[in-house]
Amino acid sequence: MKVLAAATVFALVSLSPAMADQVTPVGEVQRGTMVTLHGSVERILDTDEFRLADETGSIRVYVGPNWVPARVGESVRVSGFVDDGIGPGPLELYARLLTLADGTVVEFEHRYD
Repeated sequence: MKVLAAATVFALVSLSPAMADQVTPVGEVQRGTMVTLHGSVERILDTDEFRLADETGSIRVYVGPNWVPARVGESVRVSGFVDDGIGPGPLELYARLLTLADGTVVEFEHRYD
């Protein structure tokens, strides 16, 4: 059972290059999926969270325990796992990769110790 759980977690946090090329509109994200989104940083919510917006909606993006590496108004592409944050509520993207407008790629390593 532990092997199956570990394999599932690995599959959820691994991004294939093909998946990173497919952009999902923010308004179409679904809980429990890996997605790549493209939009602009609408607002910095905390040191490790920001709101990403495109023409279809907006979503909270968590990059913790890291600092948000983008500025308000900056166009970014971000890939990660969609969940509904703490408890049932609005959807949130747990970022794994973020690409800035200048092409800089930032990879996030999440630790939940």
